[in-house]
Amino acid sequence: MPAISTDNLLLQDNDAWPRIRHPILDWLINETHTERYIDNIFVELCERLNDAGISIDRATLHLRTYNPQWFGARIYWYPGMTEAKIDTFAYGIDNTPEFLLSPAFEIYEGALEVRQRLDARPFERPWPLFSELAADGFIDYVAWPIEHTLAEKHFVTFASKAPAGFTNEQLSFLHDLVPVVSLISEVRLKNVLARTLLETYVGPRAGGQILAGATTRGSGNTLSAAVLICDLRDFTRISDLWPRDNVIEMLNTYFDAISEPIESNGGEILKFLGDGLLAVFPLSHEKACSNLLNSIRAAQNNMIAVNKQNSELGRPELNYGIGVHVGDVMYGNIGSKKRLDFTVIGPAVNVASRLEALTKEVGRNVLVSGAFAEEAKCSAWLEHVGAHPLKGLGEPIEVFALKSRHLSTLS
Repeated sequence: MPAISTDNLLLQDNDAWPRIRHPILDWLINETHTERYIDNIFVELCERLNDAGISIDRATLHLRTYNPQWFGARIYWYPGMTEAKIDTFAYGIDNTPEFLLSPAFEIYEGALEVRQRLDARPFERPWPLFSELAADGFIDYVAWPIEHTLAEKHFVTFASKAPAGFTNEQLSFLHDLVPVVSLISEVRLKNVLARTLLETYVGPRAGGQILAGATTRGSGNTLSAAVLICDLRDFTRISDLWPRDNVIEMLNTYFDAISEPIESNGGEILKFLGDGLLAVFPLSHEKACSNLLNSIRAAQNNMIAVNKQNSELGRPELNYGIGVHVGDVMYGNIGSKKRLDFTVIGPAVNVASRLEALTKEVGRNVLVSGAFAEEAKCSAWLEHVGAHPLKGLGEPIEVFALKSRHLSTLS
């Protein structure tokens, strides 16, 4: 075995190890509390290990998440990377050959360690990953489980290209780091999960305010915004006539078609209301109104595709109504002492809701108020459909419909 240079802090004699372990462990425990993101900590940990003489040429940290889109994420690092690469994995990956023939499967099945020398064959485990690493010049590989609260299991891996691979002392040291990495990663992962869950259920703007401390009843602020309310037509009858799973699938497909353009154009969906939704486009963005109209146009095109697919599957066509107004709304916590809802209320919301209901009477899918039309300055897109009284709102208001022939977008 080649001798390790004494120029490094890491020596072969065991007496040297406490001098190495202490600085790295001390840094992990006492100096990482100001860093929010686990990927940044992981990068610095790998760099410090290399500085200490342990040849880390590849490292990964695998974390299961509670994200609505992802089963989990992998934080990936190799020397020279100032930032880790983060890959996400979709639900269902745990049933694929890629997963079943990997260290991940063995770790999640209960293995306490996966160790493989890569410089000699045949491998004990003939997994594709090991062949790929060996072809890339790696000599040694090790993986350990990371245990979080309530037996939530994740794992960390290290691989080396050093001619001798990992020595026993180095493996012992790396293994001793795992419990600390577990504690540090759990705190950061729980923070990410809290933000993810809030963004999933109340939206990024509301989630950010809640995390910042807006958790008391009545807390909130005034928001100037364009307000959009969308509702699905005749969905009660569809729900009565179709099996539950088909109803849920149709509803989710409809929400995808409407929601994705809203979010990609800078809007925020605050609430799903059964078969409808409430979204806002803050006027702090100079193109809020044109962005809203662009999102509606994209949503209309999406719904054409959805209904074509529904027709091919023998399912009913989905119709909808959209009402849009602009104004100041109260944005904050409303509810009982123990159960709060972070939402928007105010006249602008009421007008948008009444306009959405009016779409049924005038036979147009999208109606906007005169106030919104004036703010948006998009007369070429709109057709005046008269002044209409809206229930509970006093004087009639000018109402405009979105012209169906305008398929371009506003710049």
